[in-house]
Amino acid sequence: MPCRTRRNALGLCLGLLIFALPITTNGFEPLLSQDNPSLAPFVPSPYDVVQRMLTLAEVTRDDVVYDIGCGDGRIVITAAQRFGARGVGVDIDPQRIAEANANAERAGVQHLVKFIQQDAMTVDVSEATVVTLYLLSSSNLKLRPLLTSQLAPGSRIVSHAFSMGNWEPDVLDRYEDERGNTRSLYLWRHDGTVRN
Repeated sequence: MPCRTRRNALGLCLGLLIFALPITTNGFEPLLSQDNPSLAPFVPSPYDVVQRMLTLAEVTRDDVVYDIGCGDGRIVITAAQRFGARGVGVDIDPQRIAEANANAERAGVQHLVKFIQQDAMTVDVSEATVVTLYLLSSSNLKLRPLLTSQLAPGSRIVSHAFSMGNWEPDVLDRYEDERGNTRSLYLWRHDGTVRN
């Protein structure tokens, strides 16, 4: 095959691959399907976004931060390192849990954080004072009844990029991150109302 034709074929294949991926507000992410029952793909929030999420939630050393879909553990590890908070990360993927535990040990905060391999829809978050999310809007809606029935009034929920349907946030923080990408962070202060 002539070099030019090979290049054209490669470009066409790459173009088709990119076209086939659905676009969300944060780039390319696969959507949920029967073959992918998780609440979201593993796409970590950048560290500057993590810091802003925790600052928006006004995390202190008195808080217990739960990260649903914790991935590599960066949110609860940062909450422990920067704010002295205790944290719990929940993820369904055993590889992510192993990575999160290793990262906590490297950061020296394993005494403040723990990671649980569990389906987020079955987790008990009643101990949490702050819950962080970077899932999809549909996943946030699935979790909304669980969160609002278990969390104590005054608890805070912070979501990176995705809302919770018709539950209006107390704060919507739109800003440009360090890489020049537009980000949206949603903060809800739970008022004790169970929202289905």
